[in-house]
Amino acid sequence: MIEEPYRWVEAIANRREYIETQLGSGSPIVALSYAGGILLLTVGRQKLFEIYDRIALGAIGHPGDIERLRMAAIELASTEGFTRSAADVSLRRLAYYSLSPVMKNAFEQIYGAPFLARLLFVEIGSSPEDDLFLGLEYDGAISGSQPKEPNSRFAVLGGTKASAEQMEQFLRQEHRDGEELSVAFQLALDAWTLGHSGVSDTGEIPPREQLRELRKQRLEDGVIEAAVLDRGINSAVRYHALTATDLAKLSAS
Repeated sequence: MIEEPYRWVEAIANRREYIETQLGSGSPIVALSYAGGILLLTVGRQKLFEIYDRIALGAIGHPGDIERLRMAAIELASTEGFTRSAADVSLRRLAYYSLSPVMKNAFEQIYGAPFLARLLFVEIGSSPEDDLFLGLEYDGAISGSQPKEPNSRFAVLGGTKASAEQMEQFLRQEHRDGEELSVAFQLALDAWTLGHSGVSDTGEIPPREQLRELRKQRLEDGVIEAAVLDRGINSAVRYHALTATDLAKLSAS
């Protein structure tokens, strides 16, 4: 098979189709800026993680593969912080030069198991213009950049590319920089609902009233998980998981 390139290409295509099928039912993840930092939100348990002082991770996929990648990211960041300094720990370096090559190699080695995982990293900067959002695919591909344009500081992770595109379209229309956390929380929930409900035949975003009704239905058996990277706290560690009390207050707002 290795000597026949077309068979390798066919094997890669089959592998991609299999992974996409496995990830298709994953609960979406939304990350967006608000007045005090960056909010991450999903519905489910143990899908959001702290990686280092200013870096957080959201992931969908197989729990074992997510854990392996999470631990690798933590180890790499901790080593970098120890041998150099905490300020030298960079999400770009972590993604481009460490995790992406590992995931690409696992995907292309067709006799081994690939990572069944799709990752979303966020890094909070000293100002909103310095915030960074990066998506990392199972094949090592990296998406996202440092958004400089106003009202573009968000990123999503969807079970399918179509659901992610619809969430992005919704956020491009609705997201505004500098909103309070309560407003960002409601917007993130609406975006999650849109991604979890599937893409309509027309591809159009439903009216807000219909979206809120869909949200109510989807959350009946779900548990909201949310965390923030707080720009305003006087601490090196910016990650803060929102408690049940925090979520109750934000849900009621």
